[in-house]
Amino acid sequence: MGLLVLTSQRLNREVFYCSAADQLKSCERTIMAALCVNLLTVNMFLSAFFLPGDLADCPDKSKLFITAPKKMEALSGSCLHIPCNFTAEPGEEKFDSTRPTFGVWFKNYVTFAKGQDNAVYSSSGTDNKYPMNIIGNLRQKNCSTLFSNLTTSHTDTYFFRVENWPYRATASCDNLQITVKDSPWSPSIHISAGDLKEKQSVSITCSALTPCPHSPPQLTWNLHPDSHSETEENTDGTFTTKLQQNITLSHTHDGYNISCSATYPVNGGRNKTAETQQTLSVSYAPKDTSASISPSGLLSAGIWVNLTCSSRAKPPISSFTWFKNTKDGPKKVHEGHMYSLEMTNMADIEPHYCVATNALGDQTSSWVNFSVSDSFQHTAAVVAVIVVVALVCLALCVWRFKKCQSEPETLSQTAAQLPLQTPAAGTQDEIHYGDISISSRRPGPSSVSVQDSGQQQDTVYAQVKVNSCTQPGDAEELYAQVKK
Repeated sequence: MGLLVLTSQRLNREVFYCSAADQLKSCERTIMAALCVNLLTVNMFLSAFFLPGDLADCPDKSKLFITAPKKMEALSGSCLHIPCNFTAEPGEEKFDSTRPTFGVWFKNYVTFAKGQDNAVYSSSGTDNKYPMNIIGNLRQKNCSTLFSNLTTSHTDTYFFRVENWPYRATASCDNLQITVKDSPWSPSIHISAGDLKEKQSVSITCSALTPCPHSPPQLTWNLHPDSHSETEENTDGTFTTKLQQNITLSHTHDGYNISCSATYPVNGGRNKTAETQQTLSVSYAPKDTSASISPSGLLSAGIWVNLTCSSRAKPPISSFTWFKNTKDGPKKVHEGHMYSLEMTNMADIEPHYCVATNALGDQTSSWVNFSVSDSFQHTAAVVAVIVVVALVCLALCVWRFKKCQSEPETLSQTAAQLPLQTPAAGTQDEIHYGDISISSRRPGPSSVSVQDSGQQQDTVYAQVKVNSCTQPGDAEELYAQVKK
C-alpha cells in the first residue's frame, strides 16, 4: 500500500490510500483530480515523486554540505580541477575519519529507488562511467576531484555524496553546474590604474582561466615577448595563469595596442588558442611643439607674415602664447596658435617663439628667425643713419641756440672805453684793426672831413672782438660805434 499526503493553502490535509485491491486507474484518477486543484499542489507532488528524502527536505534536514564553485567551465579535450571540501553534520550517525570513507558523484538528480543508477563515479570502485578521480583526502574532508578527457556531453549538474559507514549523506543542497566548451576563453588584460598619465608606473597583467592546472595555457604578448607565465591558485581553489609587466608610461604608449594570446593544450596534440587586445589611453603634456613662418624665404619691408604654432597633447592644447626675444628678455606679443605681423622695422625681425600649454604642462618651441633681403637691410640701415644724423643736428642746433642766448648782444662801448689788448698767441677769435681818429678839438660840422682839417692825427689801435653770433646788420652798428 502506498501513502501520499498532500497539503495546500486551498485544501485541507487529505490522505489517499491505493491498495492492491483497488483498480489502478481509478486510484490514479482520484490522485490527479486532487492535484489539479492548483499549481502549488502539482509542484509538491512532483517533488515528492522524483527526489529522495534528504533532497526533498533541503535545507532543513541535509546532513552534508560541500564548499565548491556553483558553476564551472571546462575545455573539451582537457581536464577540470574541482576544488571541494565538505562538512558532515551529525545526526543519528556521525562522520568518523578513522573509518573507511568513499566519495560518490551523481549527475542530474539523485535517487536510490533502483540503486545508484545516476552515479557516474565512486572512489570505492574501478568501473566508473566518467573519467573522474578524487584527489583530495576524504578523511580530512577534502573532496577535490580531477575530471579528465572532457567532452561536451559531460555538461550537466552534479551532486556529491559521502559514505562513511554507517554515516551516509548527500549534499543535496549544493549542486555543481559544469559546462564543457569547444572554444577556449579569451584572456583578460588588467591595468592597475584607471586614469593613465605619462611618467606613471603601472602594472599590466594578462590572465587566462586555467580549469586544468596540470596543463595550463601558454600566454604570450607583445608587451614583453620574453615574459614567462605563472599559474596561481585563487582563493576559491580555482587556478589562473598570468603574465605581468611593470612599466613607466610615456606619451609613446598612448594608442599602443596590447595583444595577449592564450594557447591551451588538449588531447591529441592539438592546441586551442584565443587572443584579446586592449588599447592604452595615456594623457601627456604637449610634445613636438614647433613654430613655422609663412611665407618662408627672404622677406622684404612691408610684407605680412604668418607665424603658426603646432603641438600635440592629451588632453588637447588649451592655449598657445607667442613671445618675442628682445634685448630686455622675452616679451609676450600674442595669444593664439597663429600670429600675423607686418615687417616694418628692424624690431620686427627679432626671433619669435611659442609656448603650448595643456592641463599636464607646457612646452616651448624653437626660435623663428627672419631672413630679410639686402634691400630691406639697406633701407633699414639708411633709415637708421638718417635718424642718427637728424638727432645729432638737432642737438647741435639746440646747443648753439642756448649759447647765443647766453652772451651779451650790445657793443655800445666807445673807442676810449675799449680796453687795449695785445692779441694772445694762438687765439681763435676774429680780430679787427682800424684807425681811430681822436681830435683835441671839438667836433666840427660833419661835412668837413678829418683830412681836410689838416690836423695831425694820432692813431690808436684797439682790439675789437667780434661775436660770431652777430648778424650782418650788427657790423655797421659796430663800425658806427667805433667811429665815434
